[in-house]
Amino acid sequence: MAASSRTSTGTGTGQVPAPSGPVDVVLVDDHLMFRTGVRASLDGRVRAVDEADTVETAIAAVRTRRPPVVLLDVHLPGGDGGGGAEVIAKCVDLLATTRFLALSVSDAAEDVVAVIRAGARGYVTKAISGADLSDAVVRVAGGDAVFSPRLAGFVLDAFGTAAGDVAIADDELDRLSAREREVMRLIARGYSYREVASELFISIKTVETHVSAVLRKLQLSSRHELTRWAAARRLL
Repeated sequence: MAASSRTSTGTGTGQVPAPSGPVDVVLVDDHLMFRTGVRASLDGRVRAVDEADTVETAIAAVRTRRPPVVLLDVHLPGGDGGGGAEVIAKCVDLLATTRFLALSVSDAAEDVVAVIRAGARGYVTKAISGADLSDAVVRVAGGDAVFSPRLAGFVLDAFGTAAGDVAIADDELDRLSAREREVMRLIARGYSYREVASELFISIKTVETHVSAVLRKLQLSSRHELTRWAAARRLL
């Protein structure tokens, strides 16, 4: 289940600019073989600088390394039994510069909501490909929120819409063509550009063009804002 799109330069399309070098990550999972597999799967845009396998060692590694991104399993031994959410809670003072991306075999709503409530910037399942995981890391490092498509609904259901969001005006949605509306809904649900292209039988380049047009017409600056916009209007 893929969760992220290819990252390109420029913020006009709402995508995260490509970093100048590899994004450093700390891998947190209690299975050595899985950590080894993740290391081998990440591409040159991401560099694993440390590993941890318990709540205590994860907190120590994050505080020592201060990485831009932590890839964090939600079920970890140690600590007070809170797993990944406990790691985030005990590193809450670092959230301005270190972002947590949950990477778990679990797709249970309670696991997703727990780590997002604690402060994680996204949640993807272990079925994700190495390329899409690297994309997710780059996007989270740039401040975006990333979810495997089905999991985004759990977050929206749990947290609702932001205060002050208003019902959609007819002319707001009328700015978009029928195809742009289709692309908008899939992107807002967390689909990658590649998944949208496959779903709608169009090229990835065409998807990028439609996303740029949607963001421009709705005066939004990122996929994260688009998800909030669509959720507020019950368009997901």
